[in-house]
Amino acid sequence: MRRLSGILLACTFLLLPAFTHGAAAQQAAPQKTTMEGDLALWSVAIRPDKTADYEQVLGKIKEALSKSQAPEAKQQLAGWKVLKTTVKMPDGNIIYTHVITPVPGADYSVLPILYATFTDPAEQKALYDLYRGSLAGNLGTTSGAFVADFSK
Repeated sequence: MRRLSGILLACTFLLLPAFTHGAAAQQAAPQKTTMEGDLALWSVAIRPDKTADYEQVLGKIKEALSKSQAPEAKQQLAGWKVLKTTVKMPDGNIIYTHVITPVPGADYSVLPILYATFTDPAEQKALYDLYRGSLAGNLGTTSGAFVADFSK
């Protein structure tokens, strides 16, 4: 009996990874960054000595969306502006606020947008390094529907 339970236990340890592998792969899939409503504001803090790097990444996002064959890419491009604050944060970082007219269901994740167009692994690594090296923090996203439009 002891031998049989030992064999069953060993089989369990051998087979368990086969059954859990699919769940782990599903968890590893990157989540999309979607935005809803009439307008979205997404603010990030950028290191003061890395603003040129971040602005280079912004240029690459524009290039990637321009070259993309995805139907929502042109809409994303038309409805995405970025504001750079003129006053530094107390820690010296610079706030960049993305002003976005959201495209429902479109992914606004920076790296997937870049990697879809720039497929060379060396270029992807360089873009990743520029992006991660410039980013001091994600300050948050807010989005919603207009409740008043004073221009009308």
